[in-house]
Amino acid sequence: MECDFTHRKYRDLCQAVVSSGYIPLTVHDYLTQGHANNCIILRHDVDRKPNRAKKMANIEHDHGITSTYYFRTVKEVFQPDIIKEISNLGHEIGFHYEVLDKAKGDTNKAIRIFENELEDLRKIAKITTICMHGNPLSQWINRDIWNTFKFSDFNIIGEAYLSIDYNNVSYFSDTGRAWNSSRFSIKDIVQVNSYKGKIKSTDELINLIQSHTQQSICILVHPNRWTDNYGDWVFELMWQNIKNVGKAVIK
Repeated sequence: MECDFTHRKYRDLCQAVVSSGYIPLTVHDYLTQGHANNCIILRHDVDRKPNRAKKMANIEHDHGITSTYYFRTVKEVFQPDIIKEISNLGHEIGFHYEVLDKAKGDTNKAIRIFENELEDLRKIAKITTICMHGNPLSQWINRDIWNTFKFSDFNIIGEAYLSIDYNNVSYFSDTGRAWNSSRFSIKDIVQVNSYKGKIKSTDELINLIQSHTQQSICILVHPNRWTDNYGDWVFELMWQNIKNVGKAVIK
């Protein structure tokens, strides 16, 4: 049986996207072009291991797909050369912000951090959309900063959790190394989701895409979870299982 969450499997997913009849879009293009009835929005949260993001970006490029990569500004992830390489492939670069966490809930301090980190990222690539990072151990939800401030004041056109109409877009996330598992999603949650079924594997997601039964789709993939190296794959599986136990306790 072929392993899930490998780059080989991701190639299968990309092939399904390009042969499905859906229009693959970045978050920016979805918000500005309005293909609301027949698109697949591909989004990546680069939480760790940016080299795996580069690998995934090249796989998509080989299939003629452009997607959105949201980068954190922590040292491990903020790698300008990799960000530039992914941008040069035609992909959108976005800001994966975690400023309320860093400011320990102080909104005024958080917005200053946001402005400074956004400026640092804009020295490398054009940034027009953002997406919060969700730390399950933190008491704060980073997107709540927009209850006080407006991201449009920073020439940002949208936030991936707040600006997509999930009443009409079916949302699928690999959080917890499982597709849309409510047991393992603490903060990676949309308030509504037009898809009400269960997806247990990437193969099932591929079958759903091929069936073309959904109006439009948004897929969140975390590149650090996907690898063809068997040792790394086993480590990711074991480490994710440990984290999932903790998440279940938190839930």
